[in-house]
Parts: sequence; C-alpha cells; structure tokens
Amino acid sequence: MNRIAESELIINDRGAVYHINCRPEEIGNTVITVGDPDRVKEVSKHFDSIEYKNQHREFIVHTGYIGKKKLSCVSTGIGPDNIDIVLNELDALVNIDMKTRTIKEKLTALNIIRFGTSGSLQESIPVDSFVASTHGLGLDNLMHFYRVNINEEENQLLQAFNIHTQLGAGNISPYIMMASGHLLKHFTNQYHQGITVTCPGFYGPQGRVLRLGLAYPQLIDNLTTFQFGNHRITNFEMETSAIYGLCKMLGHQCVSLNAIVANRITKEFSKDGGLAVENLIKHSLNVIADSNL
Repeated sequence: MNRIAESELIINDRGAVYHINCRPEEIGNTVITVGDPDRVKEVSKHFDSIEYKNQHREFIVHTGYIGKKKLSCVSTGIGPDNIDIVLNELDALVNIDMKTRTIKEKLTALNIIRFGTSGSLQESIPVDSFVASTHGLGLDNLMHFYRVNINEEENQLLQAFNIHTQLGAGNISPYIMMASGHLLKHFTNQYHQGITVTCPGFYGPQGRVLRLGLAYPQLIDNLTTFQFGNHRITNFEMETSAIYGLCKMLGHQCVSLNAIVANRITKEFSKDGGLAVENLIKHSLNVIADSNL
C-alpha cells in the first residue's frame, strides 16, 4: 500500500486527524452532522451518556450512547467546502491506518445523517415540517474536483433538470447524487421526501436580492416547477449534495434530514425555528434508536 504523505493527511501530536481533532476510537459508526456548532449540544443532550467532547475551530464533536448504540454528533459549519473537510476526515478515521498512513484492506461504511435547516420550495411543504432528501442536487462545484460516477436514474434526472432550468448552459454545472436507500427507508413517517438543491451561498445563490442583481432571476421559479416522473424539488440549503456525493464515492451510507424554517413560495418564516429543529432532533433520534442502523 502507498503511504499517504504528511502534507496530504495532517495528523496532530495526539494522533488525531487535524480539523475535527478526533482519533478513531473517538467517533461512532453512526455520525450526525449539523451545520451550527451550537446545535451539537442540542443533539447530545438527548444521549443517554457522553464519553467524549472536543472543539477545534468550528468543528465540535460529542460522542456518546443511546442505549448500546454509539454515535457521534459533529458540527461542520456552513457550506460544501466544510463538508469536504469533515467527510474526508471521518472517512480517514475508519479507513486509513493513522500509524502507517496506509489505506486499510477492510473498509468500514459509516452511517452519516445530517440534521439541518432548510427553505421549502413547494407551497405544500409548510414551515416547521420535515424533509428527508431523496437526492442532493448540487449547484456548487465540489464534486467536479473528484472522479464521479452517476447511475442511469441520476443521469436522466440531471439531463431533465438542465433542460428545464438551462443552468448548465451558463456558468453553473449541476450534479446530482442519491441518498442511501438503506437509511432513507427509515425516515418516512412525518417526513416529506424529495430532491434537495444545494447552493454555494445564502443570498444570490438562493435567489435573494439585497443590493446586487441576480444572474439567474428565475432560479426559484425554475426549481419549484421542475418535475421528472414522481420526482420534484422540495427544498434547498447548503450541504446535502456534498454529503451525498462524498458518501457515495467513499462507500458510506447517508441521508439528509431538514427542518423547514422558511417557505420561499408563501414567503413565511418559522415563528420558532429553534423548536422546529428540536422537534426534528427528537423525532429523528427516536427513529435512529429504534432502527437497526
């Protein structure tokens, strides 16, 4: 096996991978990712016990147990670039030998579950409801830096999306990745399901106008009206496509769960976004605890 150089995988003095500052024994095989660092404690307060806590920059990790199930909650910060850091380092912890710096012969698949907030793109998906993403459709460019293979369904969806929106004819090169069916099937009761679009920003990339004009003023209308078979776009946010893309290429299971805090069609915003997130956390942790994940 080829040795991975110190410049490519940074390991600190205590033998932990650099950004998330974890050693292999400090994470569980089920990992909940949250964007907001303050949300980690809102997840881990529901654990039966916590055995490890750490913070490095915006990356906070709490690892503990629900019953006999060991799981971790990791904050990523906002955006696909931070997902690139966290997902690669989580994978390194289970699939690269930290001492020899070589890839292990037997690879481990993690369960990666995002708890996030999002904006609805359908009038029928109200604020304070939940969405489980069947696909992550990326308007960012992260996965273009990796060698990616998509299946026939993903290819057909992407072609239909490009024809409908014409985004591919401009400066945006969309990509699409599916959720893991193994995880998605557990999140049906009380969850809307549909395609989640991932944007590389909060304002212009999500069609908001403050002082700058938009290059794609019809973006929200085009996203809302897209349909391919039974598939439609339900919501958008800033992390899902990166999680789905990296998990697929690295061999991990993944699903993205979002509390809807805004509806961009009805122009509503949740009166208590914190409660909406708390409800998502409690309901989703109960699903995880009761499942065979």
